[in-house]
Amino acid sequence: MKTDIELYRKIELLKGPVLVFGASGFIGANLVDALIKIRKDCYILTHEQIFAWRLKLLQFPVENIIHCDILSKTSVQKVFEKIKPRTVFNLAAYGTYSKEINVNLIYETNVIGTINILENCKEGTIYIHAGTSSEYGLNCTTPLENEKLIPNSQYAVSKVSASYIVKYYAQFRNIHAINLRLYSVYGEWEEPDRLIPTLIQNLRNNKLPELVSSNISRDFIYISDAIFSLIVSALNISDKIIGNSYNIATGKKTTIAELVSIALNEFNLKINPQFGSMPNRNWDLQDWYGNPEKAKKDLDWTPKVSLNEGLRKIYEWQEKTNYDNSIIPLFEKPQLNPLISVVVACYMDAQAIPILYNRLVCVFNDIKIRYEIIFINDGSPDNSEEILAPICSRDPWVISITHSRNFGSQASFVSGMEICTGDLVVLMDGDLQDPPEIIPKFLEKWKEGFEVIYGKRIKREAPLLMQFFYKIFYLIYRKLSNINIPLDAGDFSMMERKVVKALINLPETEQFLRGLRAWVGFKHTGVEYTRPKRMFGKSTNNLRKNFLWAKKAIFSFSFVPLEFISYLGFALTGISFLALIIQIIAKIFYPEIPHGITTIIVLVLFFGGIQILTISFLGEYISKIFEETKKRPKFIRTKIRKGNSIFISNEQIKMYVDERK
Repeated sequence: MKTDIELYRKIELLKGPVLVFGASGFIGANLVDALIKIRKDCYILTHEQIFAWRLKLLQFPVENIIHCDILSKTSVQKVFEKIKPRTVFNLAAYGTYSKEINVNLIYETNVIGTINILENCKEGTIYIHAGTSSEYGLNCTTPLENEKLIPNSQYAVSKVSASYIVKYYAQFRNIHAINLRLYSVYGEWEEPDRLIPTLIQNLRNNKLPELVSSNISRDFIYISDAIFSLIVSALNISDKIIGNSYNIATGKKTTIAELVSIALNEFNLKINPQFGSMPNRNWDLQDWYGNPEKAKKDLDWTPKVSLNEGLRKIYEWQEKTNYDNSIIPLFEKPQLNPLISVVVACYMDAQAIPILYNRLVCVFNDIKIRYEIIFINDGSPDNSEEILAPICSRDPWVISITHSRNFGSQASFVSGMEICTGDLVVLMDGDLQDPPEIIPKFLEKWKEGFEVIYGKRIKREAPLLMQFFYKIFYLIYRKLSNINIPLDAGDFSMMERKVVKALINLPETEQFLRGLRAWVGFKHTGVEYTRPKRMFGKSTNNLRKNFLWAKKAIFSFSFVPLEFISYLGFALTGISFLALIIQIIAKIFYPEIPHGITTIIVLVLFFGGIQILTISFLGEYISKIFEETKKRPKFIRTKIRKGNSIFISNEQIKMYVDERK
């Protein structure tokens, strides 16, 4: 309690406003949790969404959370222009964990991201950078801060580069910046698959997890000590020390064997550990611990929490937070906190786009769900692109795709589905006829176990005649189709990612998604809704287009027309033989019956019409074969915009699409 009071007093002394980058991470979330209790001018910067699992559970004020992509100069610049911070904590990093293996993203986040933040710091701005003991690499045994750095991983190399960047901006741009080389920080809200959280969780169940070699060592520092180091660094920074790096460590080497022994003694357990049951990682080193003397001298910082005390704190925290049943499931199962990608097909929808965007964001914020919105401008002749640009600039979770021409809504949906990253994907039109407010109902059905949830139109705000024709079409379509097609179900739907992958992997050039959605299977259900009329302008559909849609649907999913030809052929052949027999009998027994051209004309017209009809059926199937054999692309993208990043060249677009896949 005394430590908490001391920390809070120091937080009050920070120069504000305060920005925290990387606030959805382990250390960042704990830092914000401490700051936000004392200050209202603390702003939470995260490239993750508002409802990333830590931020969702910690329930920080939404008004203090700001989306910012540190890889975007403009995104960072706008945050600095709006907030005008005097203290900046940068805990954003990539590559810390073994699962973060994208080498380009390691350097982009840790190097380019650091530069983008420092470029916007004004002279005298306090900047505290979260470095890492990994910067020492092979020289990891109680190194002094000025000793040789021998990084042994891509992550370590990137963090070494960042430390020199901090030094440069401090010395030549007069930014009050320092780099803190944090050792093995552990504590509340750490990833559940990390060593100490896993160890404590297993000990609570009277067992031990798989362990690496017993002689592997670390310098374990409790999270509250790490947070204290960040705060006192910001308070004690001066012209004499700017640009320096400091070891944030206990100075104590603790092997895995010692850690397990301390934990077993602390909780009075007797379990025989099996060391080496888990393979060592390539960066695991035998004597990895630090020397905190310089931090003690210049920053007036020393660690206060012993390893025994820290382990006890985590044990009690796990018990208090219902760790096994709330935090671990949310961490391990994205379906408990899913990312929803909304793919919006737009053609002549410029007026509707801003309204649709606002309604979507309101829906997702209300249900506290992470989102990604992908607008596809399908060669629209209006100013849709100009409308989408500012939306993308202010919301990093909006992407716009521009097609070279109008390829149709089906191609637009596939274009968006190819690059979406959501656990769930919603397809909808951009004309506001698919209400975003139905999405929570989709989500409820998904939580019940359904993998495909489609909107079922129980009523249309359209002329009665048009409503009648739509009803008739779906009835005929269902009767003729060789699969079970839901009635009155359009493209508006929510699908799990595995369903989306199955759809985009289908080789067909000409796709009818609502049919293919049924064809791929999975567990389906519908949600009833009333489809409103178009809010702006006139529908681009007409009678001819609707007829073409009907043909496309039927000939894509039914062989009944071909069967009809066969049956008709047999029937007419039988009728012809019967007519021939009747004609012979009449000729013999009723020779006085007059002969006329009318009968011949009627028969010629009838059989001619039948032949043309059957040839047209064959032609439809042949045309589909012809279209598929050409293997033309379903669409051509000319531009992708995400945030303030714009991809125009074919190479840029291909690289972006490949990375998203």
